[in-house]
Amino acid sequence: MEIFKTKKPLLDFVERQKEMGKKIGFAPTMGALHEGHLSLYAHAREENDLVISSIFVNPTQFNNPQDLEKYPRNIKKDIKILEESGNVDAVYIPEISDIYPDVLESKEYDFDGLENEMEGKSRPGHFNGVGTVVEELFLQVKPDNAYFGDKDYQQLAIIKKLTDKLKLPIKIHGVPIFREKNGLAMSSRNQRLSAKEKESAKIIYETLVKVNDWFRVITIPEINRRVHDIFDDQPGMKLEYFEIADETTLKQTDFFYKDRSYRAFIVVHVGDVRLIDNMHLD
Repeated sequence: MEIFKTKKPLLDFVERQKEMGKKIGFAPTMGALHEGHLSLYAHAREENDLVISSIFVNPTQFNNPQDLEKYPRNIKKDIKILEESGNVDAVYIPEISDIYPDVLESKEYDFDGLENEMEGKSRPGHFNGVGTVVEELFLQVKPDNAYFGDKDYQQLAIIKKLTDKLKLPIKIHGVPIFREKNGLAMSSRNQRLSAKEKESAKIIYETLVKVNDWFRVITIPEINRRVHDIFDDQPGMKLEYFEIADETTLKQTDFFYKDRSYRAFIVVHVGDVRLIDNMHLD
């Protein structure tokens, strides 16, 4: 596996691969790799000649400096995981100056309102940071296909919109959520949970399953009430938000229309760890 720690060697490598007609699959990450990330590479391996990963903890998408400081980092462990996966041909671990050569700040984007829903309400500017780093990585890696997890569904929608608006010749793939045995969505932040907290956090997935059972059977206001009641009874947990939203516009809804698709979104704080999850409602 090739390891690139600066921009120039990566650009030379990508150019050589393109000259040979190689199709490139790409999955950018912030490290602290787990099986959810490995599922991205497995999907990429099936559809590409070459698979590239990146590891870069992007400072401009963190609203909370403490969250940035506490974000788990272990490059040596991550490289070993990538090597052992057998599905990654190269990893790019850029310096901040490779992504932000002039000044460490985000570009301003218009994602047609997607950026103002859910995460956008509680994390202003977050998706400008996401857009900035993803655009720059796309321009450097030049992938034919890029892979992102459905766990960050709003981010996936934002990246699809970014690619469309910039007219980048990249196909964006969403990969199903990879879950712990107890149903908890795999996340790098799970590493900060104690064993007891991780087991208790399974209530997040269990609640989404219940929401799917209640879908079209009871009203959305009643579903909202039941979800809030569930987390009011969970010690050490705080429900930040729960929404049922249109899968295309991401706008919260209070009524089901037969010709539209919906998804339940939830954010819960378990101790000082912020966990997100979602589920398609069928």
